[in-house]
Amino acid sequence: MALWRAYQRALAAHPWKVQVLTAGSLMGLGDIISQQLVERRGLQEHQTGRTLTMVSLGCGFVAPVLGGWYKVLDRLIPGTTKVDALKKMLLDQGGFAPCFLGCFLPLMGTLNGLSAQDNWAKLRRDYPDALLTNYYLWPAVQLANFYLVPLHYRLAVVQCVAVIWNSYLSWKAHQF
Repeated sequence: MALWRAYQRALAAHPWKVQVLTAGSLMGLGDIISQQLVERRGLQEHQTGRTLTMVSLGCGFVAPVLGGWYKVLDRLIPGTTKVDALKKMLLDQGGFAPCFLGCFLPLMGTLNGLSAQDNWAKLRRDYPDALLTNYYLWPAVQLANFYLVPLHYRLAVVQCVAVIWNSYLSWKAHQF
């Protein structure tokens, strides 16, 4: 509980910094889980550069894009009723999620050094499966998030759930 209270105080004092650091840290944790538990690389074979890339992507892409999106979404659909939450989830999953994945996967490919042609082929191969997998997890999470969670905590809630998702995305992004 003390850690949670410290997080709340830091978030209140420095919301942008805390959201960026939270997203970056949890993206990195997702990659560590992917490498150690899914891919079973072991510590000797752990790719630290890959983990740092995921941290950078979390800080420089995920946090600003998601944080901004949640603010825009709250302006587009103000309110916290069940109907408002449903509308937000439908717009999030129907419009934002496909675009976000369509940007995330090629950005990850570029950071991994893929050529434009290889990156396009990888996107065409991986995007449909990633989007379908997204729909297994995120609609329920986002519905609860939009209905129950205040705006300034939404990114943190999503990023906590996203540790599992980030593990999947890291694994998916590094399949060549």
